[in-house]
Amino acid sequence: MPSLTGGQATVRSLIKAGIKQLYGLPGVQNDWLYNALYDYQDEIKVIHTRHEQGAGYMALGHYLATGEASVYNIVPGPGFLNSTGALSTIYGLNAKTLCLVGQIPKKAQGKNWGVLHEIPDQMGIMERLTKWSRKINSPSEAPQVISEAFSQLQSHRPRPVGVEVPMDVLSSTEDISFENFEIKSETPTINQDQLEQAAQMIAEAKNPLVFVASGAMHASKEVIQFVEYIQSPVFAYRTGKGIVPSSHYLSYPVPAAHALWKDCDLCIAIGSHARMPLTKWGQSPDLKFLSINIDPNAHHNMRQADIAITGDSKAVLEEINKMLPNFTDAKDSIESKMQDFAKKWNEQTAYLEPQSSYLNLIREELPPDGIFVDELTQVGFASRIVWDTDQPRTYLCTGHMGTLGWGFQTALGAKAACPEKMVISVAGDGGFMFGVQELATAVQHKLGVIILLFNNNLYGNVRSMQENLYDNRVIATDLHNPDFVKMAHAFGANSTRVHDMDGLRKAIREAKGESLPTLIEIPVGNDWPSTNRFKGLPRVF
Repeated sequence: MPSLTGGQATVRSLIKAGIKQLYGLPGVQNDWLYNALYDYQDEIKVIHTRHEQGAGYMALGHYLATGEASVYNIVPGPGFLNSTGALSTIYGLNAKTLCLVGQIPKKAQGKNWGVLHEIPDQMGIMERLTKWSRKINSPSEAPQVISEAFSQLQSHRPRPVGVEVPMDVLSSTEDISFENFEIKSETPTINQDQLEQAAQMIAEAKNPLVFVASGAMHASKEVIQFVEYIQSPVFAYRTGKGIVPSSHYLSYPVPAAHALWKDCDLCIAIGSHARMPLTKWGQSPDLKFLSINIDPNAHHNMRQADIAITGDSKAVLEEINKMLPNFTDAKDSIESKMQDFAKKWNEQTAYLEPQSSYLNLIREELPPDGIFVDELTQVGFASRIVWDTDQPRTYLCTGHMGTLGWGFQTALGAKAACPEKMVISVAGDGGFMFGVQELATAVQHKLGVIILLFNNNLYGNVRSMQENLYDNRVIATDLHNPDFVKMAHAFGANSTRVHDMDGLRKAIREAKGESLPTLIEIPVGNDWPSTNRFKGLPRVF
């Protein structure tokens, strides 16, 4: 039985859990953790950032791009709080990420002594932003706590977990046993009677519509098989893009479903709440709702589900796909009908210029497995409607959180996790400056992300609302920016400024394969059309 410090026991536990890369920032409360990371650096790599939020967002990008559990580490108190914008986004996106945070010495906790980085009830804060959180109270507890943390990550609804380690636990030494180190994965037992009821309901439906989101990201094959058998259009919330390829004749973004909603007799939500149609468009009195979700508390959030199947979406669909031929024959293809539907949908979105032209150019230059990371900017908003992707985990967005400034930092994590893939981050000047310091991280760790910076010297979306909704009551939306090209050069990054589509295409091609990040500034105005009409589609019932 080896004698290890708490830091060594924690790091060895992370290695046993399969973690090969950690995103973090050192600091005095974590000194002995980083001593251990130094000891085992041939087994686990540290990518250190310039701000705690950057560590959290990079861990998020790692998970979103791969589906693998990720870890970030920060010091307690203000360091932890600096990361909570990222942690709340991790929570909102159902990501399997461990927040590993330091803590002041055990003897000082709760005493209000004013110890460095002491805040009241750090664990209480973390518990509200994670599905499970624990403290390691001694070095010998590290294997059990870490294995349970990863078991929680791999069980039931994916969401972040938290582990807190006091600095004196990290530095003290005990005999450590890994004999019982085990990561378990638990999922709900699927109710077979409900599966049969669901199959019968699906067989009887005349006009079913399927809605998918991140809860089905790992079930692409099963979703495709399902919708092809019943010939139902499938509509992806932005966190579900790529589950069914955009090139598939049945695949569309959620707002496109509005035109078919009046005839829908069965709404099927797979790893999704189907929030927009169920809460904004009204409901036929005859509409039935089938919810497939791993979270038993999620089924009835938007309306009472007629059938609520609690289980992993992949496992549930595997069973339903086997069962359906016993209830109904495969439906005749509706491809020709959907071609007409696609034409009308394209006409509806054609006004989104020049955003669509920019996105089409990016799509042409980005390989099929390349990763696009959106942001709270007009090109990002439009991408939720018109971006096409044929592979899961290649379109990354904030979902309902809408965390301004997340994009560039998250893109770095995606690139660190998938160095062989091309990663493009779109950003506005306002959001980009939230994480501009991570350009230093990208240069130091050779993370060749391509940043397309659309610069209008404004918080443009807020400015448009001030002008159009509030009688031109403009305040606090003008921005003073640096020369972004010179600034990026000062960090050691590649950078250029372009003024037209040809220049942008040339700049992207020159950036491909670069080990250093490339910032491409695109000066723009603030008069681009908004996607807001798709948020406010009229009620059908």
